[in-house]
Amino acid sequence: MTRNLTLELATDLRARIVEGDIRPGEKLPSESALIGEFGVSRTVVRAALTRLQAEGLVQTERGRGSFALTPPPRGRTSDQPTPEVVTLRDHLHLLEFRIGVETEAAALAAGNRSERQLHAIGQALEEFSRGAGHPAQAMRADYEFHRLIAAASGNPFYTNCLAGLGQTMIAMPRTRLLTGGEHYARDSFEQVVHEHESISAAIADRDGLAASAAMRSHLSNSRRRLRVERTEPVEPTEAP
Repeated sequence: MTRNLTLELATDLRARIVEGDIRPGEKLPSESALIGEFGVSRTVVRAALTRLQAEGLVQTERGRGSFALTPPPRGRTSDQPTPEVVTLRDHLHLLEFRIGVETEAAALAAGNRSERQLHAIGQALEEFSRGAGHPAQAMRADYEFHRLIAAASGNPFYTNCLAGLGQTMIAMPRTRLLTGGEHYARDSFEQVVHEHESISAAIADRDGLAASAAMRSHLSNSRRRLRVERTEPVEPTEAP
């Protein structure tokens, strides 16, 4: 039986990402490294990466290589599992859903949060702000920031909702994978930090209306940024 080398390579890399051997935001081995490790052609490597891009597991940056994205959560037991978040449309739908859920969660958090919870939210914000050059750290802290706000709402349904989505709810913006001080990437990340600070400040002030408005503004801006950043597909290329 003829071996499907593309499928074998894609399966191996998929397992590494799903099992956490390659964490979200980390760079995959270069094309040359994969060619040497698996004994396949460059065409096979690029086809495997294209397959993983289509599955939403890999983001490839021209001239820089490929990076792991957050895999969809596993182990769903519901008869109607949460849809996988793969395409741009999926991410936009998820952000629309999050706007409806998290704006109210933020308002409740402003009224119900404890000092301990406020401190934890602040710590997650600080970790996120230090993650400009570390995509995996930024994604973890971004998710934790939103999860902690849901927990501070005092309503377990909000907590369970975000816990069920997991880190897959945080889209990996292309700009977070850029390094070297690119102007747009830096400005975009700093803007997200500022939006998070506005949410945190409103919760600290126990201002539910301001917290809700800040969360809505942040998620609406995230939707706009994602639409702009993923308008044009990026083809797999060899990293320098």
